Amino acid sequence: MLPANHPLRLSLANEVHARPPELLVAPLRLSYLAVYSDWDHRAAQWAHVCALVHRYDVKAPEPHANHFSADLGPFRVKWELHAEFARYTFIAHGVDGDLFANPALDLLPADWVASIPGELLVAAHVVMVPGTTLPADYDEIAHEHFAGNAMVGAGVAGGAGAAFTDFRIHADGFSRFLVADADMTPRQAGRTVQRLLEIETYRMLALLALPMARELAPVLLQHETELSGITQTLSTASDTEEQPLLQRLTSLEAAIESRQSTNSYRFSAAAAYHELVQQRTDELREQRIQGLQTFREFMERRLAPAMNTCSTTATRQESLSLRVSRVSQLLSTRVDLTHERQNQSLLASMDRRAKLQLRLQETVEGLSIAAITYYIISLVGYVAKALKAFDLHLNPELVMGLSIPVVVALLLAGARRTRRLMQGGHDE
Repeated sequence: MLPANHPLRLSLANEVHARPPELLVAPLRLSYLAVYSDWDHRAAQWAHVCALVHRYDVKAPEPHANHFSADLGPFRVKWELHAEFARYTFIAHGVDGDLFANPALDLLPADWVASIPGELLVAAHVVMVPGTTLPADYDEIAHEHFAGNAMVGAGVAGGAGAAFTDFRIHADGFSRFLVADADMTPRQAGRTVQRLLEIETYRMLALLALPMARELAPVLLQHETELSGITQTLSTASDTEEQPLLQRLTSLEAAIESRQSTNSYRFSAAAAYHELVQQRTDELREQRIQGLQTFREFMERRLAPAMNTCSTTATRQESLSLRVSRVSQLLSTRVDLTHERQNQSLLASMDRRAKLQLRLQETVEGLSIAAITYYIISLVGYVAKALKAFDLHLNPELVMGLSIPVVVALLLAGARRTRRLMQGGHDE
């Protein structure tokens, strides 16, 4: 009774339900890996997950799947594939006295972990325990589990739990998160842990643009200095200096566009990831713990300046590109005007030469008429002399004199007719 489904209806409807958080119940330990990988690694990522689940006789994910979760017995695995990275989460129940001594990752085959495709970007261990098992002294927590580093922590989920970290990579190559479950539901706990790990992941992805911004700063300064020199020279440049200036400006514009095409995506991605970090921080629903810096405060003090640097660099690069484009248009217009003046001078010179040629032609034409008249009158004189020899009473000199105006008039009329015919053919 319904029309045919749109080809994307079901996939779009299911998209909002994709990658749901795991249901987590304390006590548990969790290991998390985020590997940076491009599109060429997507098939390899899927094949690697299939290789893991086959070891535990579990059904593999469907081909072209971008997320998968399954219980493999000793641990639970969750795999998610994103545009620039893939996430692996391994969950095991129970904790030991030393909370971070036996992470969930130790339950996996070491050769499989070492051969995960891509480059490791984030590695974290998460331990979730009942809130009553943690000491009330936060300095003691920092000393026992975070190597005495300054902790970042806050009440989360509206006070139903608490989360602590130092945002540092420890000697084992992992960062650490400690979550105390006071009164969280399994779904709340899963969302809280997922948000903490996403904050760490998106923070690192956003910071990928920072080295690029630092590297670009002196280059932009050099380009700005070059553009300033070109602009100053342009204001007083002569016509002969315009072409070299245009070549310098074209080279500068090409260099700027080349760099912009290389890094514009990274800066845009950094802004998007930073926004995600802020959203996930809001979703934690933090409550301040006296004496500890909250997650929001840490991000505003440590991440926000780096993102401002990236944003400023991207804006500076875009502004420089626009300025170069404007100066290029100005110089191109000036060069075009110079060419038009040169063309006008050339046309004026050609017009003068044409007028001189016309005058010369008229002079030659007059001389030609005089010469032709002379020859024709000479012929008329010979004819008159011949007729006189036949006893006709003619005076050859008189006949020649009288024929001069007639011959000249005929020749002038013929010349005018010829010019009119030539002009008429040229107009056509």
